[in-house]
Amino acid sequence: MEIWINPACSKCRSALTLLDAEGAGYTVRRYLEDVPSQDEIRAVLDRLGLEPWDITRTQEAVAKELGLKDWPREEGARDRWIAALAEHPKLIQRPIITADDGSAVVGRTEEAVREALSRSRG
Repeated sequence: MEIWINPACSKCRSALTLLDAEGAGYTVRRYLEDVPSQDEIRAVLDRLGLEPWDITRTQEAVAKELGLKDWPREEGARDRWIAALAEHPKLIQRPIITADDGSAVVGRTEEAVREALSRSRG
């Protein structure tokens, strides 16, 4: 299991606390420092079953600068969104937990973190 975090994020810290309390084995990726490539973002989106606009933090200052709220949310614009996430990782919703069964969740709630745990434990 891997968790993409921003250490300054309270939801990320809560997810780590829960994983630790459950004795889960995981690796931490500080995705603002170890920025995911476009291919890694595509792979995570496939695991999440989501589109890039579904995991974009549209209230971030850079999102407003880019005018993301006006970008089309359709297949033809997918690569543009993914490129923006790779170039501006702060836009990526967090934490993202990749489970050992090949799935992933956005772990913003205790329930979502527990779901990733159960998927990893089989």
